[in-house]
Amino acid sequence: MDARNKDPQKLIAVTAVKLGEMKELAPPVWSRFVKTGTAKRRGPDSPDWWSVRAASILRRVYMDGPVGTSRLRTVYGSRKHRGTKREHFYMASGAVIRKILQQLEAAGMIKKVDKPKKGRVITPQGQKFLDGLAKAV
Repeated sequence: MDARNKDPQKLIAVTAVKLGEMKELAPPVWSRFVKTGTAKRRGPDSPDWWSVRAASILRRVYMDGPVGTSRLRTVYGSRKHRGTKREHFYMASGAVIRKILQQLEAAGMIKKVDKPKKGRVITPQGQKFLDGLAKAV
């Protein structure tokens, strides 16, 4: 079963649980104090937000790869409420996305490529991991 055809919310929830158990994807110390972007007023409330974001990024790399930090910042960005002024789109935090990409790369789920396009793509191990979870969903 292909992970592309499954309900994203269910797949990300199951994947987040599995990724939370992996030692390579442990959230850094600073993750308790950061916001996920400049448009946000506060940091995430959920204690497992790091693994949920990692699962979402892994799925996004699977769907759109090759993809880089800049494109993912655009995907996870949001509009900022600026009082009486019009809302304006701001990109998400690059440090959070970059660190998660590095962790997924260390876990062997994704890898860097230069051709035909520069970015990160999913490895066969990562594809097998996601497709196996898609069967369980």
